[in-house]
Amino acid sequence: MLRLRSSVEAARASHLGAALRDLDGVRRIVSQPDDGDPAGVVFVADVEPAAADEVIDAIAGLGIALEDYVLERIDVVAPLRRPIAGGGDLGGFAWVEVIGQARANSRPLARYLALINVAAVIAALGVIKSSSILIVGAMAVSPDLLPICATCVGIVARRRPLAVRAFVTLVLGLALVVLTAAVLTALLKGVGLLSSDFTIHSSSLTTLAQTDYSTVLIALAAGVAAILSFETRASAAVGVAISVTTIPASAYLGVAIGGGGTDSSLGTLVVLMVNVGLLILAGSLTLVVQRWAAAASGAASAAGADWDQGAGAGSRSS
Repeated sequence: MLRLRSSVEAARASHLGAALRDLDGVRRIVSQPDDGDPAGVVFVADVEPAAADEVIDAIAGLGIALEDYVLERIDVVAPLRRPIAGGGDLGGFAWVEVIGQARANSRPLARYLALINVAAVIAALGVIKSSSILIVGAMAVSPDLLPICATCVGIVARRRPLAVRAFVTLVLGLALVVLTAAVLTALLKGVGLLSSDFTIHSSSLTTLAQTDYSTVLIALAAGVAAILSFETRASAAVGVAISVTTIPASAYLGVAIGGGGTDSSLGTLVVLMVNVGLLILAGSLTLVVQRWAAAASGAASAAGADWDQGAGAGSRSS
């Protein structure tokens, strides 16, 4: 369930109240004077996720500024009614919320760069020591799921600046993994902690540079899981599965550059590019299918309601 809070001028209060009352999926509308602005009115209403886009459109149509309202998610302990047609459960999918998360995760913030750098160090050591445990640890730390999903949202929403910004953030993060792994490997060789004859071929994780049918299937499945987790805020748990297609290959490429054995670099780069492309493809298609299914469900339910009303009117007239 979502909660709308908005402060508007008294002249617009009646229009906003009428607009909210006309929307299916908006309930428990409360208005009261704004103590901070004697000429203002504060509205509070419960909004089901499927109605969120219509609420935002109605608010924008009234010319209400972005800073004058907020739409936030709240936990519902005991829903007492069924959600609106095509809306799923009361804690379900809200496109406007997904767009907001995508915007927030489309920029290379300091925390994102710090976490991706930590993941690079762990993954590089995992490749050097042929340790699968360290590779899994690096995947758990990596935040690359977020810009991947933001890119998909930008593509499906046809918001080119959002898609480009998120994709650049993703590429920047993976490039940082490669650079950090290369520098770390070169430093370890330089100070003698790695033998001078160490190359990437010394690692047993050579499958990271190979592409086959499993690479394609894993990336496609991971793309679907990425979007579903992004929508349900389960990205912390699913991020490990997503990063299996990006972080290990990036770190392997960096170790190959910094430690020698660059003949494997091309294969690793191909694996990385294929994985990223398939992740974005699968994630975008998942969003398209979800939006289509929600629209089709809503249209079917609306048609059923019209049929019921017509049948009821016919029975009364007879």
